[in-house]
Amino acid sequence: MTINEQFKEYGVVPVVVLNDAKNALPLAKALVEGGLACAEVTFRTDAAEESIRLMSEAYPEMLVGAGTVLTIDQVNRAVKAGAKFIVSPGFDPEIVDYCLENNIPVLPGCITPSEVAQAVKRGLKVVKFFPAEQAGGIAMIKAMAAPYTMVKFMPTGGINTKNLADYLSCDKILCCGGSWMVKGDMIKAGEFDKITAMTKEAVAKVKEIRG
Repeated sequence: MTINEQFKEYGVVPVVVLNDAKNALPLAKALVEGGLACAEVTFRTDAAEESIRLMSEAYPEMLVGAGTVLTIDQVNRAVKAGAKFIVSPGFDPEIVDYCLENNIPVLPGCITPSEVAQAVKRGLKVVKFFPAEQAGGIAMIKAMAAPYTMVKFMPTGGINTKNLADYLSCDKILCCGGSWMVKGDMIKAGEFDKITAMTKEAVAKVKEIRG
């Protein structure tokens, strides 16, 4: 399957913030056992690069990517560590063009028609919509997607089990990014059994919504 096909099958991509790389492997194990063998590890912390490397090496079947990527240097470091896709919070033409030139899957953040137009111009089929709830949620996505029939969205920001169905029931949504099953306090406390249980609940919710 292509990466986009994997995103669609999972329905939810856990957005992970790791402050200590020692938590990378138990977290990866918890997600895999929970049925979501994927993660967007944000580059907001010093532990991100090492965490991606550890997760990718221990679980090669896992779809591990880097999020909050703000520079080309971060793109290179993430890919070298094993990241299979790059996610940026906004539309940075330099990063997008670099990724496309180097055949690196990239999902740039787009919350305006102008940004989506730039993505379409470059042949992108999927973009991130961030921050989803604050930027108008599913209503905004539906309105903006109308003229761009070839584009799918990965909304992230403020999504949880309560509003997941609003998003995933829309055919413009490929998958949703979410952190409710991988919250920082649970990771810090070592509550990986709880993360596995919540991940299983998320998987069941996706199946319930999408059939």
